[in-house]
Amino acid sequence: MAKKQATKSTGKKKSKKQKDDVSRHIKTFWKLFGAFVLLIILVFLFASWGLFGSLPDETSLENPEKNLATEIISTDGTTLGKFYKENRTPVKYEELPDHLINALIATEDARYYNHSGIDAKGTVRAAVFLGSRGGASTISQQLSKLFFTEQVSDNKLERGIQKIKEWIIATRLERRYTKEEILTMYFNEYDFLNQAVGIESAASIYFNKNPSELTTVESAMLVGMFKNSSLYNPLRNPEGVKNRRNVVLSQMEKYDYITESVKDSLQALPLNIKYTPQGHDEGIATYFREYVRAFMADWIKENPKTDGSSYNIYSDGLKVYTTIDSKMQEYAEQAVDMHMKNLQNEFDRQNKNNKTAPFRDINKEETEQIMKSAMRRSDRWRDMKRQGKDEKEIIASFKKKTPMRVFSWTAKNNSIDTTMTPMDSIRYYKKFLRSSLMSMTPQTGEVKAWVGGINYKNFKYDMVKTGQRQIGSTFKPFVYATAIDQMHMSPCDTLPNTQYTIEAGKYGLLKPWTPRNSGGDYGGMVSLKEALAKSINTVTARLIDRVGPRPVIELISKMGVDTENMPAAPSIALGTPDVSLYEMVGAYSVFANEGVYVKPTLIQRIEDKNGTVLYQNVPETKDVISDETAYVTVSLMQGVVQSGSGSRLRGTWRGGRLYEEIITGYPYDFKNPIAGKTGTTQNNSDGWFMGMVPNLVTGVWVGGEDRATHFGSITYGQGATMALPIWAIYMKKCLADEELNVSDEDFKRPSKLSIETNCSKWKENTEDTEEVPDEFDF
Repeated sequence: MAKKQATKSTGKKKSKKQKDDVSRHIKTFWKLFGAFVLLIILVFLFASWGLFGSLPDETSLENPEKNLATEIISTDGTTLGKFYKENRTPVKYEELPDHLINALIATEDARYYNHSGIDAKGTVRAAVFLGSRGGASTISQQLSKLFFTEQVSDNKLERGIQKIKEWIIATRLERRYTKEEILTMYFNEYDFLNQAVGIESAASIYFNKNPSELTTVESAMLVGMFKNSSLYNPLRNPEGVKNRRNVVLSQMEKYDYITESVKDSLQALPLNIKYTPQGHDEGIATYFREYVRAFMADWIKENPKTDGSSYNIYSDGLKVYTTIDSKMQEYAEQAVDMHMKNLQNEFDRQNKNNKTAPFRDINKEETEQIMKSAMRRSDRWRDMKRQGKDEKEIIASFKKKTPMRVFSWTAKNNSIDTTMTPMDSIRYYKKFLRSSLMSMTPQTGEVKAWVGGINYKNFKYDMVKTGQRQIGSTFKPFVYATAIDQMHMSPCDTLPNTQYTIEAGKYGLLKPWTPRNSGGDYGGMVSLKEALAKSINTVTARLIDRVGPRPVIELISKMGVDTENMPAAPSIALGTPDVSLYEMVGAYSVFANEGVYVKPTLIQRIEDKNGTVLYQNVPETKDVISDETAYVTVSLMQGVVQSGSGSRLRGTWRGGRLYEEIITGYPYDFKNPIAGKTGTTQNNSDGWFMGMVPNLVTGVWVGGEDRATHFGSITYGQGATMALPIWAIYMKKCLADEELNVSDEDFKRPSKLSIETNCSKWKENTEDTEEVPDEFDF
């Protein structure tokens, strides 16, 4: 009995001890748990105090400093290009389509609208299952990481501290911003690679669209890239990107943003990438964009910020609103590409048996001088000079074969991989004919299209404003306009078509000057209208002798042409001066604008990233000639198109290889009023065409980099063959696009017209008169 009682007493002691142990363990657990919670609180508190490194202050949270691209915008609202360190242009929440937002939430943060920066449920799940059932990072946390974690640490402790900071920042972001603002910042911040930073650039580069135009399947692809844009790169891993896109679509179906049938149909679609790179050498209006860069560099020097610092076009998010029309720019570039590819093919064909190709009419010594000069101006020469190489070593390097990529009209993307010496590559590039086009509204001065060359990546020298070339017979309308203005001459007035000499001593001539007509065609009387249409040199010589070279120079100076170094010699009448296409279009616009010069305008206004206007263009205008003189000059130039060297714009079909293969797009069959003038310089080195309708003046130049690069005959080297087809193709496209409102009406007739322009007595010769090269006798 005693033994039984002892046993019972021992059991009670064990039971009590076990209860004490459990109680002690529970207490220990809560103590540890409490300590852990306290530790977490302290860690977050210490982190918020900056003990683990500084956190962004209130200002940086409200105004995160990020590189924003400067955007160049056309007059019709199209982005022509950007200047950037990061190609980022922010968009507003209203510009984001619902399916883009839904795709992001369904994939990245399904409880986005139910938490305040940290998803507790997701965090616990990630901790318990070690991330195997999904992570816990919210959109707010990912945004804080993008904004403020410059480099993710590989050290686990350091990464843990970074993570804590990101959580703190996420909660602060949630307090300071609405959910919509956080989503917008996230879309604007993410780097989608391939120079696409932010959703605006990504939509443009991968689909050639604005974000608001993205479809559901396109949105799903871009959202899929948020997981890892390096891995899910559409250009390098299209299959992986498609699979990831389909995961996003499945998530959208899971959370009822789309139906199962829609998901299935969308998952079956290909990616349909429309890759549109936005590098500085690529895209539309490349030469014009370089003009904008130079304009902005000058503007920034003269216009500091309110705090005295300078604007930065690569990071301040400026918006530059231009006068360029994106459609007209496209049409202009298409016209240049179409004809120059065709013309180059003919030029190469004619040079096959030319031992000095691509040069003509120069000797061996002159050829060597051109090549040596080009070598010393090359990037390779400058780079090796900076490296401290001596000239002997540099010259030797130009004779060693090197793998390179060169321009080609016939290759895909206009480039081919080859091996040649740098000196051979210089000669190779010398063979390409160059071209430029500028188109302007004469009444406002707004430049609508600007093509500075055939390919900016390979030929960076701009031939619209920087380059100057002899202008040939396109100068003659200025001589005629001076005669009309001074002497009230009519297009119907006649002058002898005989050789004419201006004696030595007059106008500073050292010897007599007797210009010749090509082919020796002389005799009879010709009207001014016929003389200009056929570009008769002897008549132009008589006119400049009557009015004098100085008044002509004064006239074109008022028209915006730089005449500082232009000699007051009679030979200028035949187009000897070097003038830019930019100046020529501005000057010709005076005729179309009733005698008023409006300085060409390219930049309408500049805004900062907040929309504040920093610069507003004010048109510069001045009266140059009377509306009557302008109209009569236009009437003369209409004769050029009707029955002179520009008549190819009208005309019925003419057979022969020239018209069937070389004159691109022929026949043109324009019916609307057109005024214009062709120009051809000595040895066919330059071909010009200046053409206008009442509300658009367009000039085109074609020629080689060197004057020795030219066609061997006038049939191919004249302005009517080299330049006029580009004008014709461009204008056909512009007139066909009714949204552009390019006029097909008559030129405005002055209310008071005292000069006769209807020369019914002159029987028009409707045959195509080939323009001759002007004879320059210095």
